[in-house]
Amino acid sequence: MAILLNIDTATEIAIISLSEKDSVIEYVTNTNQKDHASFLQPAIKKLLQKADLTINNLNAVAVTAGPGSYTGLRVGMASAKGLCYALSIPMITINTLEVMALSSINRIKDRSALYCPMIDARRMEVFTAVYDDQLAEIIKPCSMILNKESFKEMLQKSKIYFSGSGILKLEDILENQNAIFNNHQTTPDAMAALSYSAFIKKSFADIAYASPEYLKEFYTPSKPGV
Repeated sequence: MAILLNIDTATEIAIISLSEKDSVIEYVTNTNQKDHASFLQPAIKKLLQKADLTINNLNAVAVTAGPGSYTGLRVGMASAKGLCYALSIPMITINTLEVMALSSINRIKDRSALYCPMIDARRMEVFTAVYDDQLAEIIKPCSMILNKESFKEMLQKSKIYFSGSGILKLEDILENQNAIFNNHQTTPDAMAALSYSAFIKKSFADIAYASPEYLKEFYTPSKPGV
């Protein structure tokens, strides 16, 4: 039996779940992005209590490593590292866009289509990637500035299902019958499937050196006179 704790605080909705193998046992969510830090530790405690488990029952901790909110990524990564160090268990890092894409794939089940998750990165920029229905990368995770020509060649050949907080930007400028926008939220079963797959393959992160995948540098405006 493999009990995994899955931590996703990368986007506006945090999802914390416990899974046995690839099946979700319990999960909780938080929709206030500013509260992810204060939400996380009580959520873990609550989940363990509901599942009648203790922290020592955990076999691994999985965490979304990015892209996403800078603060959310740091909160999730720090908590995952602390637990794994304390319990001497492996840590698994999962790409946020893969979790989002698999959520759409599982819901829509269109084998001929492509799937494009998008995370708002301010202005007309998004974090995005494109996957087929087997979660194979067609476009690798990247930061992209959207315009009317975005995905033009791909949309000539196949339908693309767009999802995530970044789609509002694309909806306003892209008109194509093969572009399908949906507001499906990330589901806990998607991360559970990805984390268990990594667990059985022993695809573990180096706890000491693992870091968030920001995809672009963190920028803080300098103060006047500095």
